[in-house]
Amino acid sequence: MAGRIPQSFIDDLLDRADIVEVIDRRVKLKKTGKNYSARCPFHDEKTPSFSVNPEKQFYYCFGCGAGGNSLGFLMDYENMEFPRAVESLADACGMQVPREESNQKVDKGQRELYPLLEEAASYYQKQLRSHPERDQAVAYLKGRGLTGQVAKQYDMGFAPPGWDNLLSTLGTSEERKLQLQQAGMVIKNEDGRVYDRFRNRVVFPIRDQRGRVIAFGGRVLGDDKPKYLNSPETEIFHKGRELYGLYHAQKLNRQLQRIVVVEGYMDVIALGQHGITWAVATLGTATSTAHLEKIYRRCSEVVFCFDGDEAGRKAATRALESALPAMQDGRQAKFLFLPEGEDPDTLVRDRGAEHFLQLVEQAMPLEQYLFESVGQGLDIDSMDGRARLSKLAAPLLSKLPNGVFRQLMFQALAERTGLEQGALQALVDIPAPTPVPAQKQAQAPPESSKPRQRPVLHQQPQGFSNLAQSAMALLLHKPDIAQQAGDYSALKQLAGTDIALLVEVLELLQRRPDSTTAMILGHWYGSDAGEVLNQLAGQERLIPAAGIEKQFSDTIELLIQHPKRQILGARVDKLRDRNYADISDLEKLEIVRALQEKQQLDQKRGK
Repeated sequence: MAGRIPQSFIDDLLDRADIVEVIDRRVKLKKTGKNYSARCPFHDEKTPSFSVNPEKQFYYCFGCGAGGNSLGFLMDYENMEFPRAVESLADACGMQVPREESNQKVDKGQRELYPLLEEAASYYQKQLRSHPERDQAVAYLKGRGLTGQVAKQYDMGFAPPGWDNLLSTLGTSEERKLQLQQAGMVIKNEDGRVYDRFRNRVVFPIRDQRGRVIAFGGRVLGDDKPKYLNSPETEIFHKGRELYGLYHAQKLNRQLQRIVVVEGYMDVIALGQHGITWAVATLGTATSTAHLEKIYRRCSEVVFCFDGDEAGRKAATRALESALPAMQDGRQAKFLFLPEGEDPDTLVRDRGAEHFLQLVEQAMPLEQYLFESVGQGLDIDSMDGRARLSKLAAPLLSKLPNGVFRQLMFQALAERTGLEQGALQALVDIPAPTPVPAQKQAQAPPESSKPRQRPVLHQQPQGFSNLAQSAMALLLHKPDIAQQAGDYSALKQLAGTDIALLVEVLELLQRRPDSTTAMILGHWYGSDAGEVLNQLAGQERLIPAAGIEKQFSDTIELLIQHPKRQILGARVDKLRDRNYADISDLEKLEIVRALQEKQQLDQKRGK
C-alpha cells in the first residue's frame, strides 16, 4: 500500500501550480480586472459568478458558495479522490509524487528560493545605481536607447566584476550558500570552489506569471563568453515553460489584445521603451505548445516575430509546428518577418513604434504561412506538385484540434490540390473527428446540478464572532500578517467555533509562515471549517486596499480585550443591581473606574 503523501510536497505542488491554467483547461475563463470569471460549473447560472484569483490561487462562486484551491477544484470537478487529484496536478506540473514510506525527500527549502532570488534582484538593481564600476553598464543601456525609467520598470540590474560579490553579500550562512547554489546563482566547481555565476553583466530578472523572481539572464559587458547567459534549470525554473516579459505584459496592460513573441530580453525591453508593452521572449528555447497555451489564456492572438534570414525561417517552422496543436477555434497566430539584419530592438529605435505596429498589423496569418512555406518550390499547377503538397501539408493539419478551423484548413488544402477532404484525411490515416457530447465539456458530480447549500457563518456568541471572521478574512487575503498577532493565547479563553478556527489558522501560520491562501484552504478542505474559510476568502472585495496590517492588529487586540470587557461589564451590572444607598464610597469609586475602563475599551472597538 502506498504511503502518505508528505504535506511539504502538497504545499510545493500548490505553490508550483497555476489555478488559472488548471481551471481554464476545463472551464473557459475570461479576464475580468485582476481576476478571471466564468459561469460556475457546479450549478446552473446565466450570469457568471464564478471567480478565480490568480494572485491568491483560489476560486469562489458567489452564487453557490463553491470555493477552494487547485486540488479542491480537481476533486469537485473531476469527482476525484484526494490522492488521484494530487497525482493529476503533479503530472501537469511535471512533478513526481513521493510517498513517506519511500526514501525520496522533498526539498523543504524550495519555497525559500523565491525570497532569496528577490534579494538577489534587489542587490543587482542597487549595484546598477551605485557600484563604482557601473559606468560601462549604464553606457551600454544608454547606447541601446533605454531610459532609467524603463530599466526600473523591468527591474534591470548590474552584476559587478569579481568572483564572489553576490556570494559574500547574500551567502551569510552555509544554508544560504547552499540555497544560492540550488537557485543557480553560484557555481561550485570540481575543486570545491564556489563563485558567482553572473559577473560583469547587465542582469535581467526573470519572473514567473505570479511575479516571483525565478531566475536571471545576463548580457556580458566585456569579451567573456557566452554573450548571453541564463540561469540553469532549477526546482523553480524550467525555461521550456517560462516566457520573459509575460508578467510585465499582464501588469502593464489591463486587457491584452495580442502578444508578440520576440527572441531576446533586449527586444522585449526596447519595445517596452517605445510603449509596446505586450512583447515576450522565450529563454533560449524554441516556442513550445506549453508557451502558447500560457499566452492564449491571456489573449486570443499571438504574433511571432523573426529575423528574415535562414535562421529566422527555421525558427518560424518550429513555431508553426508548436502552434498547430493550440489552434482552437477563436485563436489566431501570425508570422512577422523583419528585413534581414534587423531585429525588433534596432527596428523600433530606427523607425519608431508606429512602423513596427504597422508591420504587426500586416503579419501573415498562420494559414497563409503554412501553405506558402510547405508549397515553396512546388509547382502546384502540376499533378506531382499537388500530390507533394498534400503529402507535406496533411500531417501538419492533422495536429490541429477538432473544430471549425481544422475543417476549414482541410477544405483549403482540398481546394489547392483538387482532392476530397476524406481522401486527404485517409492519406495520413486521420480518423474523422468524433463529436464531443455537450455534457462532457463541463462534467461534474451528479449532485452538483443543484445549487450548493451556502455554509452558515457562525454568529454566536455575537459579541466577537464577527471580529473572528474579519480576522480570518484578512489572514486569507494576506497570510503573512499572522506574524503580527503577537501573543494570542488569550483568544483560547473565548468560546465559539469561529474563535476556535481563528486560533487554528494562526497556529498553522505560525508553524508554516510561508503558507499561501491556497494552502490554508487545502488544510481544511472538505470540512465545515473549510466551507467557512472558502466563503471568507471569497469576500476579498470587502478587504481594504490599504492598512490591512493595522486592521488585523486592531482586530486581534479587540478580541483579546473581549474577556476583560465582559468581566468589567459583569462587575458594573452587579454593583448597579444593588441599592445605591447600600453601596460604599469605595464601591462607588470602583463603579466609576470600571465604567471608565469599559468606555475606553468600547471606544477602541468603535462603539
